[in-house]
Order: sequence, then structure tokens, then C-alpha cells
Amino acid sequence: MSLKAGIVGLPNVGKSTLFNAITKQNILAANYPFATIDPNVGVVNVPDQRINILNEMYLPERLIMASYEFTDIAGLVKGASTGEGLGNKFLSHIREVDAIVEVVRCFDDSNIIHVEGACDPVRDVDIINLELTISDLEIIDNRLEKIEKKAMTTKDSDSLVEVATLKKAKVALEKAIPLREIDFTDEEKLKIKSFQFLTLKPIIYIANISEEDLIKDDNNYVIALKKYVKKSKVIKMCAKVESELSELSIEEKEEMLEMLGITSSGLDELISATYDLLGLKTYFTVGTDEVRAWTFKDGMNAKECAGIIHTDFEKGFIKAEVISYADLINCGSELKVKEVGKLRIEGKDYLMQDGDICHFRFNR
Repeated sequence: MSLKAGIVGLPNVGKSTLFNAITKQNILAANYPFATIDPNVGVVNVPDQRINILNEMYLPERLIMASYEFTDIAGLVKGASTGEGLGNKFLSHIREVDAIVEVVRCFDDSNIIHVEGACDPVRDVDIINLELTISDLEIIDNRLEKIEKKAMTTKDSDSLVEVATLKKAKVALEKAIPLREIDFTDEEKLKIKSFQFLTLKPIIYIANISEEDLIKDDNNYVIALKKYVKKSKVIKMCAKVESELSELSIEEKEEMLEMLGITSSGLDELISATYDLLGLKTYFTVGTDEVRAWTFKDGMNAKECAGIIHTDFEKGFIKAEVISYADLINCGSELKVKEVGKLRIEGKDYLMQDGDICHFRFNR
């Protein structure tokens, strides 16, 4: 199961610098608007200490970690939804991602141009929220124009539910409430899923601060941002420092973090936070040939998770032999797990748990 997060923000807030750090790719990071035109895509490994320990236990020929795809989307500007800057092209790029990571500048630097003239994180968030909202409203209005009259005439139940749901969404958006904050029923969620509304996508905010502010309490910009987006998670990081950390070896990285007085990389926190935001979990398959991490949605059953490996596994599913990661570590080996009766045989309806180690049996 692939995961794609889109990095958005106004021009010159540190998006491309952050993307460079995430993927260790040398894309253009320039001090002028629209340095990013086409979206840059990078795939990174999800940090997980458990797979490193499993690797030491099994010494496999291949180690495959769960992966995560980041897309660096060009800087939005006021009026993007009506074609300003580079316009709707980039709103369409956002529509393709699962989650939004919005970078917000929370530091002053006279050497770095701010497209709005000065640093103001609340204003910057408002600008992007407005463009996403206008884009969603345009889709709703176009759809209602096509189906509302017909739905009222035919009294078709499905069409009537769709119209009611779209109107519910429109009311919220006109009050500047993003759709992610609206309590839709399961039926309503199905009706609007295909529209890929931008304000429905889960969001995390990155407060991009200066290196000097890393070991200090939140500065006034970060405080204002957290207060304004209180329903969403804010991660404080310095994109410049993260870029420097990405060039170091593991040992050098640990030394630099210690020197800076911080315990972990902001990027590691970002990946973990986005996983939680999307309700994602990890299960493992192990052996001397391969140790691999697989990403699944919380609530998926064993049969569905088998299908992540291959559709044949799901079609011919018989059972899953399951060991919890904690039991394997406590016992020290699969053999010992079996001896103490901790190996479980689970059927197709078993709800997979984070850290499960599985071997699937299926009919070929």
C-alpha cells in the first residue's frame, strides 16, 4: 500500500529545502517564487527500529522497508484558484495526494524574500486555505448545477443524498470550515469520495523555524500558528538543519542531534505523524531470504492484508500464521514462540495489528 503526501506552502517558505532533506535529492531550491514548477516526487523509507532488529535476527538476503512517497508541489499564491501564479495546475497536483504537509515560515530573515512582504504564519495559512476552499466550492457548484434539478424531479434517492451532502459541504466551506472538520456519515463520505476535495484531505503543518529557535520554547510565530490551527498537528523543525542532517551518516547524525540538544529528527516525527494521521500500521514478513515491512490501513483484516502482497494471496486465502513482534522479541526465536504456544492461527476476518509477523497460507 503506497502513501503519498504533498508538500505545499507559499513560495520561499522552505518546501524544496525540506524535500531535499526528505529524499536527499538535489532539486532546485532557489530564492524566488516558482522555483518548483513540475512536482518533484521522492520515495523514502519509513524509519522503524523493529525492522532493523528483525534484520539482525534473520540476516536475510534482502531487507525491504515500508516506503513513503513525498511530492513537492509548487508554491501557491493568492489567487491560484483563479489562475494567479501557476494556477490550477498545482491544485490538481494536490488533489492526487493522500495527505497534505503544509510548510509555514516561522522565522524572520531579510535575505529570504517573502512573497507577501513579511512573515505572518496565520495570514499564510489563510491564503492557502482560501485557495483550496474556492477550488472545492467550484467543483460543488458545477456538480449541483448538473444534478440538483434532475434529482428533485425524479426523486432518485441516491441523487437526493448526493445533493444534500454537497449542500452540507458548501455551507461549511462558505463559513471557511474545511471539510475535514465536518462530521459526515458513512453514506455521505461515499457520495463525496470521488470528488477528491482538497479541504477534506488530512493535514499536518510544519512550522519552519531558524536553527537558533530549535532549542528554545516556541517563538511567537509558532505560538500563533498552533493557536490558529488547533485541530491539526504542528511539527516544529528547521528545514535547513534537516537538510544538513540528511547528508550525514547515522553516527554523525546522532552526534549532531546531541550537539543541537534535540532527541530526534523532525523528519522522523513527520513520517510517524503522517502515518498516524492516515491510520496506517505495519506488519512484517520474515525469513532468511527476505525481511519486509508492509503498510496497511487500521481495520483491515488478514485476507485484505494478504492481498497487499499479491492478489492471489487474497483470492486463495486459507489462514494466517501470526506472531506478535513483542512475543518474538521476548522469546528470542520463532521456535521458542511455538514452544510456549504464542503462535496463532487466524482466519480471514482477523483484524491485523501493528507489529504482527505473518505467514499467509493460500490456494494457488
